[in-house]
Amino acid sequence: MNTANDLLTIRNLTTSFRIKETYHAAVDDVSLSLKKNEVLAIVGESGCGKSTLATTIVGLHNEVNTKVTGDIHYKNQNLTQLNEQQFNSLRGNDIGFIFQDPLSALNPLMRIGEQIEEGLVYHTKLSKQQRAERVLELLNQVGISNPERVARQFPHQLSGGMRQRVMIAIALSCKPSILIADEPTTALDVTIQAQILDLLKALQSETETGIILITHDLGVVAEMADRVAVMYAGEVVEEAPVQELFKNPKHPYTRSLLNSIPQTHSENERLEVIQGMVPSLKNLPREGCRFSARIPWIDASAHERKPQLHEIAPGHFVRCTCWKHFHLEGEEGGGAV
Repeated sequence: MNTANDLLTIRNLTTSFRIKETYHAAVDDVSLSLKKNEVLAIVGESGCGKSTLATTIVGLHNEVNTKVTGDIHYKNQNLTQLNEQQFNSLRGNDIGFIFQDPLSALNPLMRIGEQIEEGLVYHTKLSKQQRAERVLELLNQVGISNPERVARQFPHQLSGGMRQRVMIAIALSCKPSILIADEPTTALDVTIQAQILDLLKALQSETETGIILITHDLGVVAEMADRVAVMYAGEVVEEAPVQELFKNPKHPYTRSLLNSIPQTHSENERLEVIQGMVPSLKNLPREGCRFSARIPWIDASAHERKPQLHEIAPGHFVRCTCWKHFHLEGEEGGGAV
């Protein structure tokens, strides 16, 4: 699953949170890679472990209540072994992070210009004048008109779309090799969403940055991604190039997600839903196929006792053998086509 061209390589990563005296894995034995100038989308419902994976990469968990095992390799170093000081030199400089909610991520008491400049002060040797010029350049780069005025404003004075652009400017200020975008368009209207996605694509073409895009929006995935990893209950259940995933989805969860998207050309007015919900960390089954409870019409014998990822086509991986027998509820036949 990895090559010498990988920018970031994640191997057997498990992130567990302590609940009372027991640790429960929110990310469970995940292996992924990111190449230069590639967009890797990580997809799944809320609670599947997407954001936990992202924050683990940049070491944003409380060590007292979190246990991380496995490897995250970047530039000949294992990020799981870094201390806080080493992470501080990496965050913002090599790896940029766009948080899900810009209003809570931005400091309400600092002007926009000061917040963008903060990373430049920490990571670069630019003079005060050069930093001021770089701040305006970044605001202009992310499509903000009148950057001088915006640099003097506070977060509450900006719209949601403007705040998200500021977050992108902060994430890109030191020209990182990797950009992690955690649900970057969730709270925005459709027009602003499209502008933000176009902006990310344009900036990537300029900088050749590798992007990890965390989302539950399959429309965003189709628009942005080169490769897709589908997560369910802490595990990667399917990974494939984006066109392959949409054209030939295999895992029951992937097929169920795609089936639940409203279809404008369909005569069926009923909106398809996936039975049940993602189990909580405490109640998550650690044996057998974790999705089996949500497809009870599929016989138990179709599932592996210890589901593994199988490469069914070049670059296309699927967990468990149940995909061979899966059909949507009410349909006949299996999924092995």
